[in-house]
Amino acid sequence: MSQLSRRIALALAALAALASVAFAADHRFVLLRLAAVAMEVPELGPQTDEGLDAIWYDDYFTVFRIDPDTYAIGETRYHQANFNYLILGTSRAVLFDSGPGVRDLVPVIRSLTSLPVTSAASHLHYDHVGQYNDFDTSAMIDLPELRSRATAGRLALSDREHLGFFEKFPSPSLEIGEWWAPGQEIDLGGRRLIVHHTPGHTRDSMILEDPEREQFFTGDTYYPGELYLFLPNSSLGDFTRTTNYMLESVSETAVLYGAHRLDPAGLPTLERSDLLRLQEGLLDARNGTALIDGGFPQRFELNDYLALMMDFSWGRDWD
Repeated sequence: MSQLSRRIALALAALAALASVAFAADHRFVLLRLAAVAMEVPELGPQTDEGLDAIWYDDYFTVFRIDPDTYAIGETRYHQANFNYLILGTSRAVLFDSGPGVRDLVPVIRSLTSLPVTSAASHLHYDHVGQYNDFDTSAMIDLPELRSRATAGRLALSDREHLGFFEKFPSPSLEIGEWWAPGQEIDLGGRRLIVHHTPGHTRDSMILEDPEREQFFTGDTYYPGELYLFLPNSSLGDFTRTTNYMLESVSETAVLYGAHRLDPAGLPTLERSDLLRLQEGLLDARNGTALIDGGFPQRFELNDYLALMMDFSWGRDWD
């Protein structure tokens, strides 16, 4: 072997070693990037019969009236079947999640309330912050790692926390009007919400609770379907602690309103018994007694409507 070819071989070996280290350290993001190259964004699905408790606002948005002061706005033709929640008080309203931005959500919200609207995000993935900046003000969960990055009231999102590259949505800069601390009570006028920091799906995930109405708005932390715990900012350890923590607040009669659904129609709701099943399943997964299928992500089916989607066994984060 010549000196040049030997140097090339050594250089390639060094690059391969570096690549393997980088892959091991950030393999989730690398695999998602590769998947995004091959993935075609599905077209909009058909309009479905949503039942008597819902109306079609137009040919894209559906509006579900949960009670006189609470609405779910479904993007039911979008392939992820997103649900955003409008929570009304007497002096202000909160829009919890604002979809991917495929269609304009503002006219729908304005048809339901004239109150000033604060947009808040359950977490920072692209399908939940699409119109975060488009309302009267906005709120962000008050975490040190987010505060430290904010400049002049704006938070620039990275690709790894936004994940918009899946559908060619650029990573945005979010305007922060209010910081909501974990445990803080938000006064809407005649109605209060409690902020819960619920890491697991992402480090910045939060749930809003209306304690009087026993309503929990859970984003991607809990919904009927496949729960994604294999993403770059996901942690099975955090998700386990969050589930144990939420079981202390969720009563037998409470309703959890999620951000996506599995069934072809209706609201994406869960109840306390589902959290108990998740708690049990997480223990089985950690102990190695679960029947887990697939390559990446790996799937652990808990029942007919709940499954944990996880990393390879060597990449699972239980700490």
